Amino acid sequence: MGQTHADPNGPLVYKGWYHFFYQYNPASAVWGNITWGHAVSKDLVHWFYLDLAMVPDRWYDINGVWTGSATFLANETLVMLYTGSTNESVQVQNLAFPEDPSDPLLRKWVKSEANPVLVPPKGIGTKDFRDPTTGWIGEDGIWRIAIGSKVGKTGVTLVFKTKDFVEYEQENILHSVNGTGMWECVDFFPVAVSGIAGLDTSANGGGVKHVLKASFDDDRYDYYAIGTYDLEKQRFIPDDPALDVGLGLRLDYGKYYASKSFYDPLKQRRILWGWVGENDSEQDDLRKGWASLQTVPRAVWFDDKTKANVIQWPIEEIDQLRSVELVVENELLRPGSVVEVGATDGVQLDIEVVFEFPDAAAIEEVEGDSVYSCSNGGGAAGRGVLGPFGLLALAEKNLTEQTAVYFYVAKSADGQFQTFFCHDETRSSLASDLTLGIHGSSVPVLADEKSISVRTLVDHSIVESYAQGGRRCITSRVYPTQALNGAAKLFLFNNATTAVKVQSLNVWHMDSVSMLPYPQLNR
Repeated sequence: MGQTHADPNGPLVYKGWYHFFYQYNPASAVWGNITWGHAVSKDLVHWFYLDLAMVPDRWYDINGVWTGSATFLANETLVMLYTGSTNESVQVQNLAFPEDPSDPLLRKWVKSEANPVLVPPKGIGTKDFRDPTTGWIGEDGIWRIAIGSKVGKTGVTLVFKTKDFVEYEQENILHSVNGTGMWECVDFFPVAVSGIAGLDTSANGGGVKHVLKASFDDDRYDYYAIGTYDLEKQRFIPDDPALDVGLGLRLDYGKYYASKSFYDPLKQRRILWGWVGENDSEQDDLRKGWASLQTVPRAVWFDDKTKANVIQWPIEEIDQLRSVELVVENELLRPGSVVEVGATDGVQLDIEVVFEFPDAAAIEEVEGDSVYSCSNGGGAAGRGVLGPFGLLALAEKNLTEQTAVYFYVAKSADGQFQTFFCHDETRSSLASDLTLGIHGSSVPVLADEKSISVRTLVDHSIVESYAQGGRRCITSRVYPTQALNGAAKLFLFNNATTAVKVQSLNVWHMDSVSMLPYPQLNR
C-alpha cells in the first residue's frame, strides 16, 4: 500500500477558500487508479485534506479521472471539465458540478448525465485527446476551451466553442509546432504587458499578451511561448517564432511537469502549480510508501523589462514561513573558496543571495566558448574565469553530498556574453539507482543590471530556485542520505578563477506548512 499524486487539477477560489485538486492514487505509490484528491486552504500555506472529489466509477472514466480545469460561468456558477479514460481507453471529456453550490468546501461532485460531452474528433487518435483548459468567453458571448493533441508528430492545441459546456463545435487549431509530439496539460492565459497583476482568463485586447503552455509527453518538460491571441481567427501567434512552444522557453528547467494556473480574484494575481515527480525507482517509492509532490505555488506575470519571458515567484504567503534570519553582506569569495553559512538548520531554508556582476576587466579575460551549457560545462566542479559560483544546499559537512545552485558567465565565439543558471544534482546523494543530472539554461541579465541574484527554497529533498527575479526557474528532487536534519549545511562557493563578491545573503529558517484532515471529518 501507499499513495502517489501527480498533475494539479482545477485549482480555484470559492467562497473564500482556495481549492487544490490533484491526480491521486490512494492505493499505491505508483501511477494508476487515478482519482482526484482534494485539499483546501484559506492562505495557501495551511491546508486541510478532504475526501476524494471524484473517483473512476463510470464507463467514461473507469480507467482514470484525468486532468481537468474549472470555469466560472454567469452568476459564479462553477463547472469542472475533465478527461476520462473510458472502458476502452478512449480519451473523452466529461463535465461535473458541485452537488451543493452553497458548500464553500465543495465536498461533493456530480457528474453530468450528458457525459461524455466531447469525444476525439475526426483525425485525432483515441488516446491523443486530453486535458481541457479553463474556458474563456469572447466578445461574441461564446465560451471556448482548448485541448491538447497531436497530428502525426506535430503537437497541436484544438479549440472548441460552446454556449453551455454540454454541446461543442470544433473551431480551429489554436496553434501547432512540427516535430514536438503529443501536447498535454495545455494552459492558455492572458498576462498584462505592464505590472504584476494577474488577469481573468477571458481578458484580451490592448495591453494584453497571451501565454500558451504545453507539457510534452515525449520529453516530460513544460514549454511555453508568449504571443497574441487572434479571437477572430482563433489563432495564437508567437511574438518570436524562434521561441515558439518547444523551441525556446520552459517554465522550469528541472523536475517539473503538468503545470496548471488559475486566476485568484482575491489578490488579483495568477497562480501556477507544478508537479514534481521522482528520480528514484518504483521499488524505492513502494518501500517509502509515497511518491511525488508539488512545488510551492508561484505567482506568474509578464516580464516588462525583457519583454520576452514570464516571471515566476513564490506567492507572498510563503514569506509567512520565514524565521531566524541570518544576514551576510559584502563577502568576497576568492577563487576556489567554499564558505559555510551558519544556518542552524539546513533542511528547511529560504535563501536570497545577490552577487555583484563581474567587472569589465574580469570579463575581458573570458575566452570565447560557443558550446557552453549547464549540461556540458562540468557542473559545479568545472572551472572558468567567471564561474561556477553560488550555493551548495543540502550539503554534508565534508561535501560528500551537495546540491549546487550556481551561475556561470560565458562568452560565445562572436564575443557575446551569456549568464547561465544551473543546478548540479550529481553529488546530491550517495544512494544508488537514481536519475540525477545537471540542469539549467541561460538567464537574461540586462545591460543596466549590475548584479545577478537567486532565491532558493530548500525543503528536505526538494530545491527550488528562481534566478534574476524569477526569469528562470529550476526544481531539483534529491535524495540525501547524510545531509539530513542537523547534518545538512549550507555553503557559498566560488570555483571560478576570479574572485566574486556577495553583495548580500539573507537566509531564513523556513517553517513547515500544515497539512491536516479537515476537522469535521473526524467528528
